[in-house]
Amino acid sequence: MNSAQRIIRRSTLKGRSRWLLLYEKGMALIALSNLCLVLFDLSYVPGRDFWLQGRVQIFGGFGPPIPLPILSSETSRSPVTDLYDRVKGIEPNPDTQRYLELVDELRQVTLRFGVESEPARRILSELRARSDEIIDTNPFQAAGKTGQLARILNLMREHMAADSARVAFSRFWTAEYLASADPEDGIEFFQTRLRPLFETNYSRPIGESGNPVDFFPALDFPFVLLFGLEFLVRTVAISRRYTGVNWLDAMLWRWYDVLLLIPFWRWLRVIPVTIRLGQAKLLDLERVRAQVSQGFVTNFAEDLTEVVVVRVINQIQGSIQRGSLPLLSRGNRSRDYIDINNINELEAITHLLLRTILYRVLPQVQPDVEQLLHYNLNNLLKQLPPIQTLERLPGLASVPSQLTQRLASELTSTTYQTLTGSFEDPVGSKLTAQLTQHFGEALVRELTEQHALDEIRSLLRDLLEEIKINYVERLSHEDLEEVMEQTRQLRQKAQQLEKARGDWA
Repeated sequence: MNSAQRIIRRSTLKGRSRWLLLYEKGMALIALSNLCLVLFDLSYVPGRDFWLQGRVQIFGGFGPPIPLPILSSETSRSPVTDLYDRVKGIEPNPDTQRYLELVDELRQVTLRFGVESEPARRILSELRARSDEIIDTNPFQAAGKTGQLARILNLMREHMAADSARVAFSRFWTAEYLASADPEDGIEFFQTRLRPLFETNYSRPIGESGNPVDFFPALDFPFVLLFGLEFLVRTVAISRRYTGVNWLDAMLWRWYDVLLLIPFWRWLRVIPVTIRLGQAKLLDLERVRAQVSQGFVTNFAEDLTEVVVVRVINQIQGSIQRGSLPLLSRGNRSRDYIDINNINELEAITHLLLRTILYRVLPQVQPDVEQLLHYNLNNLLKQLPPIQTLERLPGLASVPSQLTQRLASELTSTTYQTLTGSFEDPVGSKLTAQLTQHFGEALVRELTEQHALDEIRSLLRDLLEEIKINYVERLSHEDLEEVMEQTRQLRQKAQQLEKARGDWA
């Protein structure tokens, strides 16, 4: 393949990668939209009061309602609840709905005929009866709004300064009270303080499954169908792209996408959506992963390092105590010592060091050794009376210096030749090896005398104990956060270099 073909292939791959990234971004945004819809559905029923009136009831329904700036306090319905109540099968409760219709009818009759008219008295009588019925039957219970009813009863009892809510409602829904009360303490009090609480009540039919009616699966089905088709296409593509990967392996390759298909625990879709956003480069998951794992890695590294170091030192201390270390045992090798090559490594290292010194080091420092010997011999000869007399004779002043120079050169050359000859000569090499072996044996024998061995073991144990204590204490005070930061910086530099190398290529 020539350079032109490589350039064309590289540009083709980049184009495919660009289109693939756009596809991943599109699917990630669709999955994110579906997740938002799922979260809205899960929170709709508990937060329906907010969407209904733009207010939140706190403290389990016993606290005061907090109005929010979405809707005015006079707005009784919102487009959100008008649309989504149908999805959740929510309908107005017939008892509370009839109660509010009677209040609206009373307002209309009062404006036309007055509160003391016969039609108004008839409506007031029905309101008193329905108030008692609501207190007895609690129509708020089925919707889980019993707290709202308790709030209504408390407000009415406080407003009327009555001992019970039943008495308060009986006095409130009378023509005498409404006629004598200020407008804000009459029907308007009910409209502004109590009506929003009545409107929060609803009824929800029970389906054949025994659960409340819910049409959200029908709303979620197009997304599930899309994700299912994509999952099948990805499975086929992965199984064909990689040799030896069957359909089951390909499905497990992207196991998290299965969470987009299950009809229960829909909140788990946050997992595949997060992963997809990261793959589409719409969300930087590396920083999230680093922050999540930093604390775990830091604590784990500290504990693991302490355990490893202490275990290693304890093993060394145990070996010293048992006398299983080669230098601290009476024999050359203990019975538990495992020799993998039948070679005495200490002798081999000593022999290698001697050969390196003789053949590589001494030739380089031989002139320096000759100068040092010449200087010392010259100073020694100058102190002798015959040499001092010889220097005073004409023409013989340089003889001592020449003599010492020749002597130093001959001495170093002879010594070097003798040492190298002992290595090259079989007998000399054998004697050198014998000397090295006997020297090591004598050193080990003297070190392993009972008094010396006990003292050495005691000192080594104390030294290791001090190292263990001081190291563990120093590790506990070490700033592992700084170590993690340095590691993260090195990783970022490596990624930048790799990216720059890829861009250059």
